[in-house]
Amino acid sequence: MKTKILLIGIDGLILSRAIESGAAPTLAALKAEGFYTPLEVEVPTWSGPGWSTILTGSTHAQHGVKDNKFIGHNLLHRPDLLSRAFYQDQSTTTFAAAGWPPIVDPSGLGPIIHERREQQLSLKHRVRVRDGEVHGYKSIDAEVALETVYEIQKNGPDVSFVYFCGADEIGHTRGVVGEEYLEAIRRIDGLVAQLESAVSHRAKENGEPWLIVLTTDHGHIDEGGHGGDSAQERASFLIAVGRGRSNPDWELTQRPENIVELLLAERM
Repeated sequence: MKTKILLIGIDGLILSRAIESGAAPTLAALKAEGFYTPLEVEVPTWSGPGWSTILTGSTHAQHGVKDNKFIGHNLLHRPDLLSRAFYQDQSTTTFAAAGWPPIVDPSGLGPIIHERREQQLSLKHRVRVRDGEVHGYKSIDAEVALETVYEIQKNGPDVSFVYFCGADEIGHTRGVVGEEYLEAIRRIDGLVAQLESAVSHRAKENGEPWLIVLTTDHGHIDEGGHGGDSAQERASFLIAVGRGRSNPDWELTQRPENIVELLLAERM
């Protein structure tokens, strides 16, 4: 049976601060239990190029996303993880949920994750588009988690991507050294716990192998903000934990653009 993959993206997360503060017990447990390696992201450290790299397995030069405006991008020719998994095996079902429109919304910038309308009509590909920029990520992240838990429980998609942005939102407005940032991390950690529980239950009840994978696109400077080349802005990570299977045995030296190939190999 092929491994089912749930990739969780947590925008603007400084993992060391989340764990050392005690604000993220779920992330701490997954890091301790699973495969873990630090990553360093390319400059400029913006979400547009960062998530484009993570989700397409491309460098900044290859996907052409320079910032969050997406002007002149090459995403049409750089298929995302979900699309590539489907092209690899057309029985594959995929799911994506995000509150930042450029990731999933075909009516706006991007999207990084291809629409694949024909597969949506045949229920091979399901997408949940929300707008945290308008409605705020505190509530939108919770909606995204709820939708994803339902999808895992009902359909058990083969390859999924879910995205949370509440920590990045607070990082921009309040910085990353105060209680507000830690509270946002606590909320997201609770949402990750819900996803982990849904995956663990399904793996046990259905005898399915699952891989839960977590990463981020960038960090922040202490006062809030990113885009530069400081170590804290470029800091990312890769965590992978098996449910109903062992943890992956990957090399510890990785780059963000390696993630897609690593995950596709787990599906072979």
